[in-house]
Amino acid sequence: MNKLTFIDLYAGIGGIRFGFESVGAKCLFSSEWNKFAKITYEAFHGDVPVGDISLVDIEEDIPEHDILTAGFPCQPFSLAGVSKKNSLGRAHGFDDPTQGTEFFRVKEILKAKKPKAFLLENVKNLKSHDNKKTFKIIEEQLDTVGYDFKSFIVDSAHWLPQHRERIFIVGFRKDLLLKSTLSSLEIQLPKKRLKNLSSILLKEEDVLQMFGNKYTLTPGTWNALQRHKRNHQAKGNGFGFGLVSPPFDTKTTRTMSARYYKDGGEILIEQEHSEIPRKILPLEACRLQGFPKKCEKFLNGEYQQPVSDVQFYKQFGNSVSVPVIKMFAKIITDNLRKSDRAGEK
Repeated sequence: MNKLTFIDLYAGIGGIRFGFESVGAKCLFSSEWNKFAKITYEAFHGDVPVGDISLVDIEEDIPEHDILTAGFPCQPFSLAGVSKKNSLGRAHGFDDPTQGTEFFRVKEILKAKKPKAFLLENVKNLKSHDNKKTFKIIEEQLDTVGYDFKSFIVDSAHWLPQHRERIFIVGFRKDLLLKSTLSSLEIQLPKKRLKNLSSILLKEEDVLQMFGNKYTLTPGTWNALQRHKRNHQAKGNGFGFGLVSPPFDTKTTRTMSARYYKDGGEILIEQEHSEIPRKILPLEACRLQGFPKKCEKFLNGEYQQPVSDVQFYKQFGNSVSVPVIKMFAKIITDNLRKSDRAGEK
């Protein structure tokens, strides 16, 4: 049987690619517009994604493939993104004139190339955005281009010590007759986490020896975060920084986002030697997303770091939790292989 193939759209730094390669699938094509993400993608995977997918000729430039994967831009649908755009009087969702239309590019590729299956990933809020109208449009479009599909909201905290809820849409081409398989499909959660937080975080003495106080917040930033939290508490809501204190074994962090580089407010680590907490290191961010060990070599000093800490924080904050992708990759490839065997009989 030929090896299953996939394309990696809106690839970021290739977290989805790692998941599908782990189950034996081969990547034939990738796209990513951000120049810094492309640098990291090349460091992690050995090839450079093409740029803006909207400028690619679908028929000529995108190869035939079995599986389409896409973590299409989520800012137009995220709670933070919607809130920010509302405050600025700007459009969001499918009214966003740029990012919000990226799903339709995915749809056009599905329509033209007709892969056997797809995996789409986005923020949880995609399902409820605009009184569920956005998701209804997505469902209608996927049905129109010939796919059966099912959506799942999954929290990475079952695999890794980070709360990270995302929506995943798994689809199979209708002629493969896997609709009943999809309808009965349930996510198999692991019995225990692959990693706990203490195995992800460096020991405090090691951080101090290697970096000194580089990742400790400045007094000004720490005071501002505490003031911000007090103001929100006075208003009766729970907004504010997320401080993680030892012992770390059973702890779970908040969701790391692309804005983490600004002040680290989502995930702060309490320190014994200082009253001021520190941010997680880029190396720890890599581990918190479950990236392979080979990626750590670009963050622990073994290999030259390809981009700045700021860019790494943005990239891991925008990325996927690899163990979750591995689970979906196995579901999709197992069903495609079964379908291929059935077709051979």
